[in-house]
Amino acid sequence: MFLFANVLGIFVFIAIAVLFSRDKKNIQWRSVGIVLAIELVLAWFFTQFKAGQVAVQGAADGFNWLVSVASQGIAFALPEWLTSNHGGPNFVTSALLPILLVVPLFDILTYIGILPWLIKWIGKALTFVTGQPKFEAFFSIEMMFLGNTEVLAFSKSQLDHMSASRNFTLAMMSMSCVTSAIIGAYTQMVPGKYVLTAIPLNILGAIVITSILNPNKVAPEDDIIVNINEKGTKKEPFFSFLGDSILGAGKLILIITATVIAFVSLAALINQLFSLTGLHWLTLENIFGVIMFPFAWLLGFNVHDAFQLAQFMGTKLVTNEFVVMGEVSKSIMASKGLFANEHARIVLTVFLTSFANFGTIGMIIGAFKGLVNKEKNDYISARVPYMLLSGILVSLLSAATAGLFVW
Repeated sequence: MFLFANVLGIFVFIAIAVLFSRDKKNIQWRSVGIVLAIELVLAWFFTQFKAGQVAVQGAADGFNWLVSVASQGIAFALPEWLTSNHGGPNFVTSALLPILLVVPLFDILTYIGILPWLIKWIGKALTFVTGQPKFEAFFSIEMMFLGNTEVLAFSKSQLDHMSASRNFTLAMMSMSCVTSAIIGAYTQMVPGKYVLTAIPLNILGAIVITSILNPNKVAPEDDIIVNINEKGTKKEPFFSFLGDSILGAGKLILIITATVIAFVSLAALINQLFSLTGLHWLTLENIFGVIMFPFAWLLGFNVHDAFQLAQFMGTKLVTNEFVVMGEVSKSIMASKGLFANEHARIVLTVFLTSFANFGTIGMIIGAFKGLVNKEKNDYISARVPYMLLSGILVSLLSAATAGLFVW
């Protein structure tokens, strides 16, 4: 029965995306079917074969090394920031300040033509398999390890070229990524093998869900990769270009920080207002827990276990994954209580391993505000509910496909 519910859940999550699709007639079902099939195969491969987990770990280690290099600059200027949280992960130092290295590095790769070349050819290969436009296809791979704000930051030229609707697709996809800097922190709190399984599944799930929610027909002349050094134009001096890149990264960090603080504080304010009713159970977390209950059941659980998982899911959406991982870490690592069931361990871990929450909406809106014109930013800002819906559906789809093979 629970296996049937899990299988049914996959179809229900797809059906919800279709229900809210902005252009049902132009959904490319062949592409959706191919990517979903690949996601199921990868879920099977990553849950049943160690080779797949080793491959993902190796790639993650490479990006973690890059971020560790960035921490040397942070340690020189702000050493106390790296130890203020008892030496543990810190949102600013692990997710934001590394932007000061990552963005200039990839801007340099763009300046010398390496990144546009990679985007062109890898994008062509992924487009052939998934049916996606070249940049969207490559963007999905970039954000697998680099995270949303970092990828968006060094894609400014591409964002300027693309339509508001395609920018919106990237905004929705960005809800379903993680930043390589915190993968190591995740693996200390929840099973690492499931964290690494979640990352590629989220990428494929993001392609599936956004292709349904926001179909885009891209003309061949628009399906191009923008190079900052267009033919016939004089290349900007390197150090002038690099200085602009660093200053742009710093500005982006300030915008994101301010926006995230505001979003998280607003959520806390709403909870405080709810508490004035005297109903202590009335919180955003519990409200979303009730909303998430039927979906948790569709992941293959009995009513009691499904409600517990729904509470964790609701908390994650309102706060972030770190809060929930901290709550369940001891139980999930020791396989106690609800998490004596391996199916529960992989389902919750995969669901948690993404940035899909209210705070991330603030990060993405803040990033686009600093990168694109007002018209495009307003287009994205007016569709924030779609961004949250996309992030939730991708997390549910990834959890369902991973849980399908682990009982």
